[in-house]
Amino acid sequence: MSERLEDFIKNNKEEFDDLEPSGDLWARIEKHLPAEVPELKKREVKTFSLGFVLRVAATVIVVMGIGFAFYLRHEKKEGVDFAAINPVYAEQKIRYTSLIETKRTELKSIAKSDPQLYKEFSEQIAEMDSTYKQMNTDLVTSPNQERVLRAMIHNLKIQTDVLNKQLGVIEQMNKMKKEQDNDSKDI
Repeated sequence: MSERLEDFIKNNKEEFDDLEPSGDLWARIEKHLPAEVPELKKREVKTFSLGFVLRVAATVIVVMGIGFAFYLRHEKKEGVDFAAINPVYAEQKIRYTSLIETKRTELKSIAKSDPQLYKEFSEQIAEMDSTYKQMNTDLVTSPNQERVLRAMIHNLKIQTDVLNKQLGVIEQMNKMKKEQDNDSKDI
């Protein structure tokens, strides 16, 4: 049906072109239009200079680079798998670390009763702990990680021994105080 319509229009084209609008049509249309046509507001097109775009792109790249560097640094610190180096040492490390935390908690009990003694004991442990932390940092970059891990375990053993001796001193002091209190009561 559409072909028949097209054929009809092509065949009768001259008959369609014979009618034209009158000349006064535009004059009549203009009469109905308002006298003043309000100006159409053109939408402001914002353009950015190439320099501005390049500065923004450079800033984004720098921020992403810094973020990536922090990510890599964090991964490097957390990336040491002690069990992969030596599973026996990894177990010892866990055991000694938990022992040390327990002993430190016990040691904190004298902080109120004898702050000077607690301060001295804490300084000794803090010194050994800083050495341990340094070895932990060195472990990441060390070519002989097992040796560094062994030294870390040795440090933890020493910390445990020192804490045991410190707690022994505290127990002796407490016994002496009790004996003195008992002697005072007996008198």
